[in-house]
Amino acid sequence: QVQLVESGGDLVQAGGSLRLSCAASGSIFSMNHMGWYRQAPGKQRELVGIITSGDSTNYVDSVKGRFTISRDSAKNTMYLHMNSLKPEDTAVYYCNAAIGALRFWGQGTQVTVSS
Repeated sequence: QVQLVESGGDLVQAGGSLRLSCAASGSIFSMNHMGWYRQAPGKQRELVGIITSGDSTNYVDSVKGRFTISRDSAKNTMYLHMNSLKPEDTAVYYCNAAIGALRFWGQGTQVTVSS
């Protein structure tokens, strides 16, 4: 069983930056890939980006060039670096990990971007 704990959410002004963290209870080496998702009020949860076991990354178009996913295997932690934040980035952000056919989710962290 893997436990994921997100942190770093906050209220920030448009144009600002935040770094979210996702701490995993197990080794992230065992994970096929990890990702960040977000869910805005009244909307479905959407993929923000993923990082593979080989450290390749891919992002949804709306965050390309502004968000970066990285991970520190020594700390079993994945990060989401968010720059040039916009009000439409306001959402609860969740981290996700895949091990084979299993999927694990964190509890989410709130990001609010004021205009």
